[in-house]
Amino acid sequence: MRTNLTYILLAFCLFSFHVINAQEIGKKGIDPVKPVATKKTATPKDTIFNAKKDALLEQPFDSIKKDSIAKPKEVIDGKITHDAQDYTIQNAKDQTVTLYNKAHVTYTDIDLKAGIIIIDYKNNTLYAKGIKDSLGYHQRPQFKQGGQESEQDSILFNFKTKKALIYNVKTDQNGIITYGEKTKRVNDSTIYMRKLRFTTSQKKIPDYYIATNKAKLVPGKKIIVGASHLVLADVPTPLFLPFAYFPLTDKRTSGFIIPTWGDSNSQGFFLQNGGYYFALSDYFDLTMLGDIYTNGSWGLRGDSNYYVRYKFSGSFSIRFENIIQGIRGLSDYSKSSNFNIRWNHSQDSKSSPNSRFSASVNLGSSQYYNQSLNEFNNSQRLTNTLSSSISYYKKFVGTPFNMNVTATHSQNTNNNAITMTLPSLQLNMDRIYPFAGKNGVKKNPLQKMGLNYSMSGEYRINTTDADFFKPKMFREANAGIQHNLNANTNIKVLKHFTLAPTATYKDVWYFRKINKRFDPTATNPVNGNTGAVVNDTISGFTRFNEYSVGMSLSTNIYGTFNFKKGRLKAIRHTIRPSISYNYRPNFADAHNLTVPTTNDPNTDLLTYSPFDGGIYGTPGPGVSNIVGIALNNVLEAKVAPKDPDSEEEDKKITILNNLNFSTSYNFAADSLRWSPVSASAGTRLFSDKLALNVNATLDPYRINSKGQRINQFNSGIFRVTNVGVSANYSISSKDFEKEKDEDKNKKKDTQSGNGAQNTPDVFGQNMNTTNGFATGLGSNRNSNETKVEKLYNAKIPWTLNLIYIMNYTNTGLTSGIGNHTMMFSGDVELSPKWKVGFSSGYDIKNNAFTFTRLNFSRDLDSWRFNFNWTPFGVQSAYYFFIGVKSSVLSDLKWDKNRPPDRVLF
Repeated sequence: MRTNLTYILLAFCLFSFHVINAQEIGKKGIDPVKPVATKKTATPKDTIFNAKKDALLEQPFDSIKKDSIAKPKEVIDGKITHDAQDYTIQNAKDQTVTLYNKAHVTYTDIDLKAGIIIIDYKNNTLYAKGIKDSLGYHQRPQFKQGGQESEQDSILFNFKTKKALIYNVKTDQNGIITYGEKTKRVNDSTIYMRKLRFTTSQKKIPDYYIATNKAKLVPGKKIIVGASHLVLADVPTPLFLPFAYFPLTDKRTSGFIIPTWGDSNSQGFFLQNGGYYFALSDYFDLTMLGDIYTNGSWGLRGDSNYYVRYKFSGSFSIRFENIIQGIRGLSDYSKSSNFNIRWNHSQDSKSSPNSRFSASVNLGSSQYYNQSLNEFNNSQRLTNTLSSSISYYKKFVGTPFNMNVTATHSQNTNNNAITMTLPSLQLNMDRIYPFAGKNGVKKNPLQKMGLNYSMSGEYRINTTDADFFKPKMFREANAGIQHNLNANTNIKVLKHFTLAPTATYKDVWYFRKINKRFDPTATNPVNGNTGAVVNDTISGFTRFNEYSVGMSLSTNIYGTFNFKKGRLKAIRHTIRPSISYNYRPNFADAHNLTVPTTNDPNTDLLTYSPFDGGIYGTPGPGVSNIVGIALNNVLEAKVAPKDPDSEEEDKKITILNNLNFSTSYNFAADSLRWSPVSASAGTRLFSDKLALNVNATLDPYRINSKGQRINQFNSGIFRVTNVGVSANYSISSKDFEKEKDEDKNKKKDTQSGNGAQNTPDVFGQNMNTTNGFATGLGSNRNSNETKVEKLYNAKIPWTLNLIYIMNYTNTGLTSGIGNHTMMFSGDVELSPKWKVGFSSGYDIKNNAFTFTRLNFSRDLDSWRFNFNWTPFGVQSAYYFFIGVKSSVLSDLKWDKNRPPDRVLF
């Protein structure tokens, strides 16, 4: 008897190695046995090991045990407990144990629950099933081992042969859910299934499935199926496969990526985004993709993602395309190539508190986004700059110093100009107070005097696309180092004024200088005559320095106007006037040189600085003796709550966020001593939803017939030369919903101090591009999450962003509006699974629409649908994609696109 019980326990252990779920009662399922009328003897939490006193479990005398040949190895390494809510029957005649109603058996980490569990140790079998009553079939067998759970209709297991029959099985193997009417387990590693359906849909009735008559499952490794076809919403489709192989693993695995096919008017038939995925390690991967076109064009792309927990993460991608237009030998034939490199790296802030490394790189051909055959990011086509930055920051603990090393790149896609710093070094010293008293006490102006020091060094390259990474690029590079020292303090004057003296010193180091000379044989580039001034670059260390002194006087003036009636309690006007003075001597005369511009060395002399073209400029020319005047205004109001009995506090409203005026007067100038007045104003209205900003430039001097300023004041004091107006307005359906008090407080806490000052996304840059879904780069591309469906009724979530921009210029001779545009964007969520997004604008000056883009997305539960459309303009195009969410069946998709016409000049 003990030997048979050992087999039973071994059966539980072996059979639970595979997680198998079941759903629906199959036609071949075994009906549950009706309960036998017997005395109820519930044995809660009883252990088989503790039942030795039961006569049914007493073991007969066995002489083999006394045999000295071998002693059977104990296979039980833990306790087995069983329980049933109604009764437990032990049948000595038939040698069975029956657990009825919420039967429960546990062994180590194995947990088995079912309506009925029957152990037949005479025939070496175990049978588990649910209970069938007037409510249906319930309490199906459930296995749980570790973090894995399963459910099935019924199980018949032979613990001697280790084989099993399972009816109406449902298995979940790493996202692939399979349904089989009959399953036979041959051994630990092989399971055969009949009339199989497999899908990634989590619904009880799947949205889709692939049906086949037979399949072989190796748990945790693979599924091999025979002839199969796709079924959508229980409707068979003509899509047929003679066989299929699906790898199953809880880790990333390498494999082929099936390309997308299509045709183009200019490139012919093509295959895009086909290649291979390399699962190199748990920390990084590599995806290699390629495109090929029948006219000879081709492209290669590499993408890699890396992630080390608690340290850093990032992604790297490189693209290269060889583009052919037309037919070789004809006049319209052209050939070009472009490339693009992108790298993003971020460091976990906890990995190294005193140092930080980050990178954001986007460089390549200036016309990459206009010419690419497989880059569908139209938002990038609207920008005219590419920029990159790689930086390393280090804080020297115990000292006031910190260092920042940065490599930058800026590229203008219109004129192909490229500016790079490889690298720039910034060394900063935090403010120190060398004359502070004991324990850092700062009472008098001397003790308040603070010193700042900074050193910056830069290696700058100015080049173009044509010379990028060629020897000429490095020959024309420039380098320099600049030291800055600043000392300041503050003094209280007449209790209400603050006087802040300051002194600055700058020392600039260069490693080459310019020497100009007259060459009688050179050609003048202006008039084409013989004889011109040429530049000679002389290598070597050179330097110049300069200093300046100044001071500023400022105060705050408050004016409050109180109101006794109405909700308006008070208006407060804050005025912050300041006046500053700065003096800098003439340092240019000590370094300037002269060169003749003709053959006569004594006439027509040209004055120049040997530091022309330097990174940090040249010594300051002339004496600077300037007084600056600035006036800042802020207007605020205090409003009482609507309910006078409410406990709410009075609300502060900003009427004018700022109203600023600034100008300066140069005593050292011989004319035009007043600088133009700069004026700006900004406010926020409608609960910070509307941000309105206005700026203007006012010139006090007249102009002559050539448009040049002359030293005469205008009759109307000021002449408006420029006016700019911008307004941002963001609104959504949530603004019309009644908020709870806690939601209001939360919103108040998280609201930005500038309200709607941040410019909304009216260019649609946040919209996912369709090829992002097709290549797995879209957001939540591999997520199999299903949104909950609910009725919206009259409440349909929506958002709307508006931007108004107007710019007016007046040169004195001509005037007009340069830019006058209204842009808008937003989205409408028709249902939790339907969303429509849009971005467009209207050019009021030119009476035309700006770049317009529409986006339609649909969550199809286990599928995803996305459609981007640019309906008109030179960039008109559409991109369509529909595919399975799960990455396991990501190749089950269909996408179609018509890219915009490419610009190859």
